Amino acid sequence: MQHIEHYFKSLTESKTPHNLYEPIEYILNQGGKRIRPQLVQLGTTVFGGDTAAAIHPAAAFEMLHNFTLIHDDIMDNAPMRRGQESVFKKWNANIAILSGDALANMAMLELLKTPVNHDVLIELIELLGKTSLEVCEGQQLDLDFETSTYVTIDQYIGMIRKKTAVLLAGCLKAGALISNASPIDQEKIYQYGINLGITFQLKDDLFDVYANEQLFGKQLGGDIRSNKKTYLYLLALEKANEKQKEELIRWFSCSDEDDTIKFNAVKAIFDQLNILQHTETVIEYYIAKAIEYVKDLTVEADKKELLIHYANELAKRNK
Repeated sequence: MQHIEHYFKSLTESKTPHNLYEPIEYILNQGGKRIRPQLVQLGTTVFGGDTAAAIHPAAAFEMLHNFTLIHDDIMDNAPMRRGQESVFKKWNANIAILSGDALANMAMLELLKTPVNHDVLIELIELLGKTSLEVCEGQQLDLDFETSTYVTIDQYIGMIRKKTAVLLAGCLKAGALISNASPIDQEKIYQYGINLGITFQLKDDLFDVYANEQLFGKQLGGDIRSNKKTYLYLLALEKANEKQKEELIRWFSCSDEDDTIKFNAVKAIFDQLNILQHTETVIEYYIAKAIEYVKDLTVEADKKELLIHYANELAKRNK
């Protein structure tokens, strides 16, 4: 991904006003895992496309992702991102909102540079637009769940499918599109990505409670402090006895308690219920489901191995 780092550095050079573009430069050059560009490149490689042409959709989907992060951090009041101050914390909320909006528009303009025929370009634009809209729908559902009395695990999986998974799936499909893969293969690689994305979010839910804070790059317990009904919380409610359930509901109904006390109390219940181990089992299920979609792709065995290896590595990530 070295080339995309250089590419991002060139995108905001000498652009004004500075208070609009400096936050964009700041978040794009923080690095991060670059999973979205990796997936565009992976989708292109698997279907034998032009990896040089993939730079534009790779950059566009990464811009879209970072736009969502800027706005998510405002909504979550999150002070840290990737081990550094979040954009709204470093500047202010108004600048962060505007820079996020600008970054979303830059993503669309970037996509238009992709050297493909008109029909494929229209499909790429539709894919980016649909993905962006679904991410917003997922984020709204996530916010709604914070104040909902009752949320099922199925509803939660549906929410993270939109908030997280469609973006990863869209990246893989973009690579397939520019490589002229068949519609059937495009759908299979998309569903592979959906299951990877669900896995990715479940891992993030785990990391919020169980990660090494320095590796994770964010403050632990942010979801608990915000009363977010994550997979861990919903699973704990299912497995809890009456006393544990009452305690969990009480902690997730208050916002004025000491953050550290609240985090430690909730984590203690998760530990009693073996939530870490149960969630890891579910992660293995979604990885296996992703790999099932790989088996029927009309590509060479070594290309399938690339996808299987990527899925297994994603499941093992520690940050």
